[in-house]
Amino acid sequence: MDQDSSDAFDQLAERYDSWFDRHQAAFLSEIEAYKKVVPSSGEGLEVGVGSGRFAAALGIKTGIEPSDKLGSLAKARGINVFKGVAESLPFPDHQFDFVLFGTVLCYLEHPLQALLEAKRVLKPNGTLIIGMLDKNSKLCQSYEARKNENPFYRNAHFYTVNDVLMLLHEIHFKEKEIYQTIFAPLEDIKQPEPVKSGHGEGGYVIISAQPHYVDYVEP
Repeated sequence: MDQDSSDAFDQLAERYDSWFDRHQAAFLSEIEAYKKVVPSSGEGLEVGVGSGRFAAALGIKTGIEPSDKLGSLAKARGINVFKGVAESLPFPDHQFDFVLFGTVLCYLEHPLQALLEAKRVLKPNGTLIIGMLDKNSKLCQSYEARKNENPFYRNAHFYTVNDVLMLLHEIHFKEKEIYQTIFAPLEDIKQPEPVKSGHGEGGYVIISAQPHYVDYVEP
């Protein structure tokens, strides 16, 4: 995470965390989308665990977070939080059954390095899960339009789903499933939104992928 974004989250940790109380139906929509792909067993890691809301709701016990204040909130929710950054994970090779990036790629200075680190700490048949705001969606475009007014998104670099798939393919991951949610404007969401397969309609997209190993064939 770049320093400006890290400072914003540290200084405004409680404001960030309270967003999920004010938009509980949207939060629950995203949780239901994650549940489509998050394994029900095995050891998981959330990279950029933030205040721990998603990890706690999804049964993820371990997180890494650069912000001390957000990390403290996550610890209060029962998460084992390590201070660090996505590009240099303090874990041994092949430790985790799954690794989750929840709205994190858009903040990273070196997203490809972070994904390679996730691949390193994943077990060979492990699952990488990415939650993201789709740059092509109306929801993300509304954030783009107000970037300078929002301390959390001011320095974010949003991606399209195809952008992220290209990054995954570059490091030999193959997508398994893609789901989407958040179809209405946030202010209109009073009940959890549906979760649909694919992308192109919803503002929030979940991608699950696994390492794709190509067997070497002698000529």
